[in-house]
Amino acid sequence: MDARLTADFWVKAYLMRLQLAGIPAFVTARGDASAGAVLVKQAPLDGTACAYQRSFNLMSGQRAWVVLAQGPEPEVDAAIARQRQFDPDLWVIEVEDRMGRHLLEQEGLAE
Repeated sequence: MDARLTADFWVKAYLMRLQLAGIPAFVTARGDASAGAVLVKQAPLDGTACAYQRSFNLMSGQRAWVVLAQGPEPEVDAAIARQRQFDPDLWVIEVEDRMGRHLLEQEGLAE
């Protein structure tokens, strides 16, 4: 049996890790507390952004963060809005860091 963290718990833990690293982040859309998916938007505050979503590789059985949209921030915001229309239980976390950090590659967040 593969136990999964609730979305609410994961979001709180992620925000705490970002805070400890001195990276500002905000919940811009709250999804379902137990089973909502999470999108992470990284904005380096230069007019661009990148949105990441969690994907599941059926061949390897691994989870990974993949790019949903990247480019001018209004275009990334539009892609996120389309995802929210499709999935109202979706969480959206906005990370604002000029160096482009989001920590999604770190242990415990990457998988």
